Amino acid sequence: MSRHLHIVCLDNPYPPDYGGAIDMFYKIVALQKAGIHIHLHYFAYNGRTNEEELKKYCYSIHSYERQIGSKGFSFRLPYIVSSRINKELVARLNNDDHPIILEGLHCTGILQKLDMSKRKVLVRLHNDESRYYQKLSVAERNWFNKFYFRNESRLLKKYQRLLPANSIYASISSADAEEFQRLNNLPSSFHLRAFVAWQQVIGKEGVGNFCLYHGNLSVAENEKAACWLLDKVFTKIKVPLVIAGKAPSACIKKRAHLCQHTCLVADPSEKEMNDLVQKAHINILPSFNSTGIKLKLLHALFEGRHCVVNDAAVEGTGLEATCHIGNSAEALASIIMQLYHHPFAEEEIRLRKKVLLPAYDNNENAKKIIAWLY
Repeated sequence: MSRHLHIVCLDNPYPPDYGGAIDMFYKIVALQKAGIHIHLHYFAYNGRTNEEELKKYCYSIHSYERQIGSKGFSFRLPYIVSSRINKELVARLNNDDHPIILEGLHCTGILQKLDMSKRKVLVRLHNDESRYYQKLSVAERNWFNKFYFRNESRLLKKYQRLLPANSIYASISSADAEEFQRLNNLPSSFHLRAFVAWQQVIGKEGVGNFCLYHGNLSVAENEKAACWLLDKVFTKIKVPLVIAGKAPSACIKKRAHLCQHTCLVADPSEKEMNDLVQKAHINILPSFNSTGIKLKLLHALFEGRHCVVNDAAVEGTGLEATCHIGNSAEALASIIMQLYHHPFAEEEIRLRKKVLLPAYDNNENAKKIIAWLY
């Protein structure tokens, strides 16, 4: 008998060009490979409407308009939730009793409207959203955005405590799973690792010739990390640094070119980004937010050489042994100087294979989802 599954995505999962989309897209690929007929539902906005690649993996595809601005605003619900409540989606899901994956807390506004009598629902938690938005408010400079992030964090904290206990909650990090269960008293809260594009460790032995920080530079947290590296770390050491990522602000563009040994690669293609990760001698990826897991760190560990991070970047991930860790500008500068002429070696590749390959096997993690839902 064929097995069908609804997956409701907070955004179009293709292209997989940021953390959430990577997890969503490669989960779809792995589940389809396991023989599941996937009925994909996603909220279309930001011009992400490409469905051609998704048709290879999905039995059916439906898109819905996200209610942007005042149309999606609620005093009671977080905006990321209220803007994705859709009657057409609910009606379509209630036409059958296939299990459902709701991607992100964002899509859970419809939970109370679903017929749960003969089906299981899994909520994929990409972050501790309340804490994530609180951290965004700290990193944000624009006063309006700062207020929005702070208010969204407050609403998310209240909202999470009202989630129904009859769903399964799968967090992307073990720390988030434990915290979510403790704070919200939800017994079916588990750790399910990220689904990723990288299934082999291909970091090259030897020496590269620059340091790299990469990420979506339109996100305030990533902009803050990039500027901190430029202002506090690479003013102390004359080692080449490349900042690479989507939509850099004018502020980053200016700062990246103040020193002769630092530069910016704006909006690189997927191939260009892969080349940068692989050619760098050091991928330096500090974070000011310890929620979730940084997919860019996994990219660097699977395909790059040395990785230098702070504690917040690896907290609750189990990846500490694969990275060099420092928590101040002085400590990171010292580690970089020690590593810059130190070849990346076979023993480090072996360690990464031991840590990464069993944990981030997409096929094995798809089997866990199937066991929960069927």
